[in-house]
This record gives sequence, C-alpha cells and structure tokens, in this order.
Amino acid sequence: MASLADRVQGNGRIAAGLLLNLLVSICIVFLNKWIYVHHGFPNMTLTLVHFVITWLGLYICQKLDIFAPKSLPPSKLLLLALSFCGFVVFTNLSLQNNTIGTYQLAKAMTTPVIIVIQTLCYKKTFSTKIQLTLIPITLGVILNSYYDVKFNFLGMVFAALGVLVTSLYQVSLQVI
Repeated sequence: MASLADRVQGNGRIAAGLLLNLLVSICIVFLNKWIYVHHGFPNMTLTLVHFVITWLGLYICQKLDIFAPKSLPPSKLLLLALSFCGFVVFTNLSLQNNTIGTYQLAKAMTTPVIIVIQTLCYKKTFSTKIQLTLIPITLGVILNSYYDVKFNFLGMVFAALGVLVTSLYQVSLQVI
C-alpha cells in the first residue's frame, strides 16, 4: 500500500498538471483572440496551425510512451476525425466572432449537450439533481449571450455549432 507521502506527491503532480493545463488553455485563448483582433490572422490558417501543433504534440507523446496509438475501423475513425475538425474550426470561428467571455461561456453548454446526446442516443439516465444543474447553466449562457455588449448572431451560430460538434466528439471518444 502506498504511503501517505506517496499519495500526496502523486495528487500534487496531478493538481500541478491540471493547473498548468488550465493556464496554458487560457493563454492560448487570449493569444488567439489577440491575433484575430490586432493582425487579422485568417481563421483557416490558425486552424491549420492548431492541427499541426496537435499532431506534433501527439507524436511527441507517442514517442515518449505516454500513450499507445489505437487502431480503429475507418468508419469510426471518420466520425471521430470529422467531429474533431468541426470542433476546432467552429470554436475558432466562435472566438473570432464573439467576445472572449461569450466564447468561454458558450463552451459551458458542452456538458448539457453531451447529456442530451447520451439520453437521446444511448438511453443513458441522469439523476434529477444533475438535470436540475443544467437549468442555471443554460439560462446563464443564454442571458450572457443575448446581453453581450458585442452580440453577434453569426458568432452565436458558430458557438452553437462548436458546442454541438465538441459534444459529439466527446461522446464519440467515450463510445470508442
């Protein structure tokens, strides 16, 4: 059995990794928005940069034996690849057309949409407490989006599409 010191050290490493991930994610969002606003960087070019960096990171992780690649049938791989591409493209378009606050808050709708997909497509059930938590999340996102000082209908369409394909991507990862 692991000693208390080993468990604390292990939990500390996990917490540090999660904190680093959070900080890097926030920096990426602010950097991307800054590039859009101050340099008019083309969205598709930024999306390509994201794909190349993701591939490079995954390749390095594979070479460091952090994970082993998994083989999938082409039909499952196609759905996963399309949903990943849609997730990156639509979230980038959402960031380009919305404020950072609206962009971030719209992403909070991913959890409710995942629950809806799992309920409708996989007949998964969720407790009443979990279902009730979806109400303030959804109302908060709707109110923020509508009353945003820079409301942008096209940005909201991209945000909604981004949430939908991100949710499909997350559910696909769970099923595979």
